[in-house]
Amino acid sequence: MQAVKDFFIGEWYFALPLVTMSLVGAALVIWRILLNMSANTSMDDFLPVFQEVLRKHGIRGAVELCKQEKGLIPSRVFVAGLEAADQGAAAMRRSIANEVELEVLPRLHFLLPTILAIAKIATMVGLFFTVISMINTFDAIGRESAAGKVKEIGGHSSKIGLALFATAIGLFTAIPLVFSHVLFKAWITKFEVKIKVATQKLITLVTNYKKDPKLLDGPIPGVTDRARVTTPTPVGAGKPPVAVAAAAPVAAPATAIPVKPVPQEPRER
Repeated sequence: MQAVKDFFIGEWYFALPLVTMSLVGAALVIWRILLNMSANTSMDDFLPVFQEVLRKHGIRGAVELCKQEKGLIPSRVFVAGLEAADQGAAAMRRSIANEVELEVLPRLHFLLPTILAIAKIATMVGLFFTVISMINTFDAIGRESAAGKVKEIGGHSSKIGLALFATAIGLFTAIPLVFSHVLFKAWITKFEVKIKVATQKLITLVTNYKKDPKLLDGPIPGVTDRARVTTPTPVGAGKPPVAVAAAAPVAAPATAIPVKPVPQEPRER
């Protein structure tokens, strides 16, 4: 602990930039976590409500509902698809694809390049400060050796350990940031899959609504509606037994009696 204290006090010009990058990186990670939480939406809870509003109030009512949501899928993806609903399913897909590429994905990647840059720079800055400190230490050892002050050379050996603290702090800053960056990228990949699934369900609902609004009374594919889940009733349960009359025996076919041809008398000419 004494060596750490000596590094932060005696070598403060090395420690200050690294500590600053560490604090900034931690703040950016927390900020990105909060943004991810606000971008997420429970589609299992939202889709039944959306289906009911679409059936009762039409496309305009569904658009107003989606705009009131905070998640990116309802407020950006669904709104883009519904605004192109009158042009058909193909137009809805194009509108959603443009919205995802130009609006949604940039928001999901916000701060990630900065986090990765701080992680890389912190490692290189720590190594750079270590190299500078080592150069100064060996230069001081060389001067003491040339002056014949052999006993004082041992005092500079402790500075070699202090120089390595710069690399340690750089790695201490970079490792959590790189790990966080990997987790954020994995979360974005899962979110893209979620967008594709939600897009397909949206197009299905809008297509059914255009055909017949009553088609929306059924359950949404892929969404469990607990209110509609019932225990299947066995066939014939609760009904009185029906008596079945015995079939009458089938009579055997009668034997055909051969008929002899009657001879005809010859006609007189």
